[in-house]
Amino acid sequence: MTEQKPGRPPDLEGPGATETDMQNANEQPGPPGRDDALVEAQARAADFEDRWRRALADADNQRKRQAHGWDRQRAQVTASQAAQWLPVVDNLDRAVAHAQAVRPEEKQDLLLEGVRAVLEQAVGVLAALGYPRRDDEVGAVFDPARHEAVATVPSAEVPAGTVLDVVSPGYGEGERQLRPAGVVVATKAA
Repeated sequence: MTEQKPGRPPDLEGPGATETDMQNANEQPGPPGRDDALVEAQARAADFEDRWRRALADADNQRKRQAHGWDRQRAQVTASQAAQWLPVVDNLDRAVAHAQAVRPEEKQDLLLEGVRAVLEQAVGVLAALGYPRRDDEVGAVFDPARHEAVATVPSAEVPAGTVLDVVSPGYGEGERQLRPAGVVVATKAA
């Protein structure tokens, strides 16, 4: 057996060891590999923290996407429900117009009063759903975002593009428009 010198590891003594290897081995304080383990542990901790932060961000993004999806779906359901009321309101409008034109007796007044009450209730339901009625369009300038031209009439009294009559009222505003107003629009007189 060879005699070991104090402070030198046994594997650095012998014919293959260089003087530089032996000096480096003598300069390391404490047990060999302790600093490497600390660096490795810190790197792993940083990696775990990075993964944790990414998981939190992914969960937050998913929550936001889900909330946006629910809002969009709720708006579609509400629009679908409101659209089902439109024929009812249109028929009530027609019934009121018919009752005013055909029978002027007292029975007619009672019928007319009842139909008007139902019409007001139906229009109130649409307004509560976020689609208020717009029937004050006569005299306004035709706006394709708010109006749908159902007819044109030549007119010398008003400028071309003016709304002359509302055939079917519009419901809602802007992006929350259920239906544009069906209108008769003035054109230039011949």
